[in-house]
Amino acid sequence: MNTNGMRSIHPGEILEQEFLEPLGATVADLSSQFPDFEIELTKLVAQSTGVSPDLARKLATLFNTTPDFWLNLQSTYEVRSDDIERG
Repeated sequence: MNTNGMRSIHPGEILEQEFLEPLGATVADLSSQFPDFEIELTKLVAQSTGVSPDLARKLATLFNTTPDFWLNLQSTYEVRSDDIERG
């Protein structure tokens, strides 16, 4: 149940607002470090896909975080979204 009144926040939104924007970076800038990464990142930022374990590892490498950080963002988003949907 969504008892705190907060909306669910997609990991793509966090990637964009908390990582890309402060660095002045784009998805294309990040994808240069991993082949075929641009489409996956574009979909994540567009909030049309979630964070997979493979993507979590890549993001952890790029931003000096852990894969668990990204997977926890995804998990929290899914739980909150489900809570909101259930009312």
